[in-house]
Amino acid sequence: MRRSRKVKILATLGPASSDEAMIRKLFEAGADVFRINMSHTDHDLMRTLVARIRAVEEAIGRPIGILADLQGPKLRVGKFADGKVELKPGQTFTLDDNPELGTSQRVHLPHPEILRSVQPGDRLLIDDGRLELKAVEVDGKSIVATVVVGTRISDKKGVSLPDTELPVGALTEKDRRDLDAVLATGVDWIALSFIQRPEDLAEARKIARGRAALMSKIEKPQAVARLPEIIELSDAIMVARGDLGVEMPLEAVPGIQKQITRAARRAGKPVVVATQMLESMISAPVPTRAEVSDVSIAVFEGADAIMLSAESAAGQYPVEAVAMMNKIAERVEQDPVYPGIINAQRSEPEATGADAISAAARQIGETLKLSAIVTYTSSGTTGLRAARERPQVSIVALSPILATARRLSLLWGTHCVVTEDARDLDDMVDRACRIAFNEGFGRPGDRVIITAGVPLGTPGATNMLRIAYIGTDGLGGL
Repeated sequence: MRRSRKVKILATLGPASSDEAMIRKLFEAGADVFRINMSHTDHDLMRTLVARIRAVEEAIGRPIGILADLQGPKLRVGKFADGKVELKPGQTFTLDDNPELGTSQRVHLPHPEILRSVQPGDRLLIDDGRLELKAVEVDGKSIVATVVVGTRISDKKGVSLPDTELPVGALTEKDRRDLDAVLATGVDWIALSFIQRPEDLAEARKIARGRAALMSKIEKPQAVARLPEIIELSDAIMVARGDLGVEMPLEAVPGIQKQITRAARRAGKPVVVATQMLESMISAPVPTRAEVSDVSIAVFEGADAIMLSAESAAGQYPVEAVAMMNKIAERVEQDPVYPGIINAQRSEPEATGADAISAAARQIGETLKLSAIVTYTSSGTTGLRAARERPQVSIVALSPILATARRLSLLWGTHCVVTEDARDLDDMVDRACRIAFNEGFGRPGDRVIITAGVPLGTPGATNMLRIAYIGTDGLGGL
């Protein structure tokens, strides 16, 4: 089964989409990668979902990626004597280390790291920004603040700190337990929540030890400020627009989305655009016009993948939401202005042999109107460099390693096939042509361009480019 679009679709599983039959329907509707949100999934259910995805993968015969999304630190206020209190703009309100139930004057904040880190003038956003406080006095044990916006606060509401960098890592004790559990099942991607600094990736990478690739979710101003460093140390990036829109002005989010997408593309790292893409389809069979435009912008921008959250996890129309996203993406990529926009954003190749080969393959493929770029990749690096070029020609990535093919299922324009490594150059050409023919990327007489590393099977050593005809028997010829 091949897709007729380049951008990939990432669908979140949940109560509306957890059985094997529904997972298969979502894949057939267009989902390429499935997300398991560890904020709402215990280990037994996670293992069940992974097993069901793998069963669908085996039945269909296509590599399917799995992303486990860690919860990250959840900062919340304590409880109130009456469950909630009413506030007035301009009044003073205190957050402190006193565990007693809250009143209209104060509430417990069970996070000493916040009490020690907030400075006068810093903002505290409660309940997704519905209540905004501004710190006036701090002493390490309490924060005396002024109510700026909002009139109500209730039990256990979340706290966001757009102006404060906390001296804590991105992994909580729950995250460490979850990380060990998901790695044991062989998931392909780990998403790290609330990354603030490049160092936040170190612990997760040490635990993962290469068993899964790491995706940094950009959802805090501190992460945006250090974006180049975070991209360099990440395997992929997610534009997590939900929390980003809480901690930063809403009007700034579209521009930041473009900055992140383009920076990730320059670095050759996959980038996912997420949150509220087809939000109305949680309860409606069709999206709003604004949502269609939102999805289209991400596709025009050249994102590797676009993501559905509650739409596929808990909505009333999970299959319809995936199908609609698929339809929008296909239509955008058929638009006559699409190639020009994608080409205008292309970066110069880096000064490496692999980048030069990938750039040349893209240019030759487009100039000669070849059927496909067939790339041999063991580690996935060659596939990443090929996709970085955003060629108009389809990319067929051949790998002898199933885990590599699964990870590359997130990658723009890349059709992954698991196959034995080629024995020699002749077998390499024959295998590439036969697979391109069998997978529907070319017919007898069509030409493909092949990139690989010689000696064959050497990871990260792309140094060869070859053009071959697909013969009448599906094999290759010069």
